[in-house]
Amino acid sequence: MLDALTVAVAVTALLLAAWCGHAAYKDQPTKDWHFIGMAVVTVLAFAQLVVGIVQLARGERPEQGMAVFIAYLIGSFAAVPAAGVLSLSERTRWGSVTVAAGALVLAVLEVRLYDIWGD
Repeated sequence: MLDALTVAVAVTALLLAAWCGHAAYKDQPTKDWHFIGMAVVTVLAFAQLVVGIVQLARGERPEQGMAVFIAYLIGSFAAVPAAGVLSLSERTRWGSVTVAAGALVLAVLEVRLYDIWGD
């Protein structure tokens, strides 16, 4: 895995979590700007998905097992989009809380992906 990309995904996910957490604190639902932030984080997570697949295709293997790595890789890509879809169905502050929680989950998944890969 690319360390810089892993850090970028985790940091942007934490920034998104803080931003949506602040919106929830102010009793606001997710707005268009939040969805732009989710798109940025999702693009970075997609880049990591592609890098992971390419490294596996080149014959590189994670230290802690390929099945676990692939599951975490897919989960990290899906965390923020799933939270975004759920926030659309809950147009209250709880939609913002959902996105903040999804972004926090993504940050944790990134740390775990780094551990599984075993640089």
